[in-house]
Amino acid sequence: MTLSEDGSFTAYSKEYGEHYHSTKDGALHESLVKHVIPALTVQKDKDELDILDICFGLGFNTLATIYYVKQNHINTRVNIYSPELDADLLNSLVNFTYPKEFESIKHIISEIVENSFYSDEQFHIEVFLGDAREYILKFGGMKFDIVYQDAFSPSSNPMLWTKEYFADIKRIMKEDAVLTTYSIALATRLALYENDFNIYINSGEDYRDATLASPSKLDGFKVVDMIHKISCNPDVKSLRD
Repeated sequence: MTLSEDGSFTAYSKEYGEHYHSTKDGALHESLVKHVIPALTVQKDKDELDILDICFGLGFNTLATIYYVKQNHINTRVNIYSPELDADLLNSLVNFTYPKEFESIKHIISEIVENSFYSDEQFHIEVFLGDAREYILKFGGMKFDIVYQDAFSPSSNPMLWTKEYFADIKRIMKEDAVLTTYSIALATRLALYENDFNIYINSGEDYRDATLASPSKLDGFKVVDMIHKISCNPDVKSLRD
């Protein structure tokens, strides 16, 4: 485990050569400000939310969603679906040191580790052990309100950042859905833009910039002028399968 700057712990993946979270922004803080808060702000008026969490990892985005909903007394029904390739990682989470903010919901991790599933009157969580690319093809007609795009970086895990990958993601998103990601790389934004996403900057005083994307126009966020970006970087290319 590695202590991050907000006092919460993250972990390091030897396979991908990266931490699961930014040690500078902080594991819990990053989940909240780069994923949960902007996504739930956009979708604040819905009675039920279907969320795709790519990938489950240490479970921070899922747990931070539950924590934020409970802390703010939000009555929305929340369904979270998440792929995770590393079964050994998932099994190890019962011994992971989570922040005190998760103390009252740690039992959820225990149930997910045991059953890959948790459900109560407000929250429904399913974790799929396997490849995320295969998983997103299994939903049929189901469509998501929110996608947390939180895979390892494009340089370490390029298959979860390609133009074709985002095409598959868009097919299972509602028209007013929002995708959140820490990546601000032009190649990432271009792969989204080439799939007709509108691209926005997620910025704040206490964290580094991140990205929001949606098939629809979003209010309250600064638009990324992709035409200008491309004209200034004519050789840029999105990742491809």
